[in-house]
Amino acid sequence: MTRVLDRATQEALAARLRFYRELGLTELYRRPVDVSKFAEIEGEASAAASPQFHSSTVPQENEQISARKTVYPAPEIGAEVPAAGRETALRLIREDIGDCTRCALHKGRNKIVFADGDAHARLMFVGEGPGADEDAQGLPFVGRAGQLLNNMIGAMGLKREEVYIANIVKCRPPGNRTPEPDEANTCSQFLFRQIDVVRPEVLVALGATAATYLLGQRQPLAGLRGRVHSVRGCRLIVTYHPAYLLRDPRQKKEAWADLQIAMRELGLKTGNKGPREQGNEAAE
Repeated sequence: MTRVLDRATQEALAARLRFYRELGLTELYRRPVDVSKFAEIEGEASAAASPQFHSSTVPQENEQISARKTVYPAPEIGAEVPAAGRETALRLIREDIGDCTRCALHKGRNKIVFADGDAHARLMFVGEGPGADEDAQGLPFVGRAGQLLNNMIGAMGLKREEVYIANIVKCRPPGNRTPEPDEANTCSQFLFRQIDVVRPEVLVALGATAATYLLGQRQPLAGLRGRVHSVRGCRLIVTYHPAYLLRDPRQKKEAWADLQIAMRELGLKTGNKGPREQGNEAAE
């Protein structure tokens, strides 16, 4: 008999899963189970135990065992757009998206959240996907996590209007869940085009999902932080998502260390105080 959880329990579980995801535990979710497969698996196990089982059914060390592909290859880098034409080029990408129905996320969205910021920005932030506030306003990072991101940007000595902000997916996933691979792969193709137009010097991936689809591989966040990666001609820095920092403020010092790497890459003064020291309520 299937047990139906009450709404409060569902929200608590969703919050816990997001917490683990930001730690880099991106595989922590349950896929739908086909119970008919159990008999098939048991049959294979019985066959493996029988004398007739042949070793050739087990892959050898020199054989390639193909992994399940969850991240599509990124498209070729687009031609450089002259500075004067970047706003127009971004508008054309938005028009190409249109009233998108390319994946299932369109069914529950209110507004498509394209991006926000300067088309000529030297610094670009990429998050996971819109939340409820973003879905309502059509702009990325405008809720509590957005307030903290604004504070982080200010601590770097910049203004929000001077950077460019986008997400892996442009429609809100139900319950703020992690985007499914087909959703993220479909939508990230537009993100790559945005990156090619803006051509920021530095990209900052906010959280494990953003890092996964920008780099084209799954890896725990801990293994990606603290160093500079290369993506589409840009230098990429990986740090925690602001929503995770709201749940675990102890990690703000680590996030600030990541942002200081980005600041050094941009030639910005790194002596500024971090978000917590500035005393902004959004950072507390």
